[in-house]
Amino acid sequence: MTETTRQRIAEELRSEPATASELSTRVGVPASTVYDHLQHVARSLDGEDEQFLVAPPECRNCGFSAFDDPVNYPSRCPQCRSEGIEEAVFKIEEV
Repeated sequence: MTETTRQRIAEELRSEPATASELSTRVGVPASTVYDHLQHVARSLDGEDEQFLVAPPECRNCGFSAFDDPVNYPSRCPQCRSEGIEEAVFKIEEV
């Protein structure tokens, strides 16, 4: 039996932190769909054994990192309007 895309993403995040772009390359799905899968992966984890961690996206221009939804790729910074945004980094860690 083969693993689903979400299972493969979860396994990748258990082994090392990754951005959506990196996961896209490793798992072979478009980066835009990785974000949808990440939200499901985060909800499906057992909070007693594992936790879904996110280093939020950050503006390269002003350093803003208080985005409303860190499991999404913002198109621009709400503070300075720059489009230079570092991607969020995701990881699954044992508690």
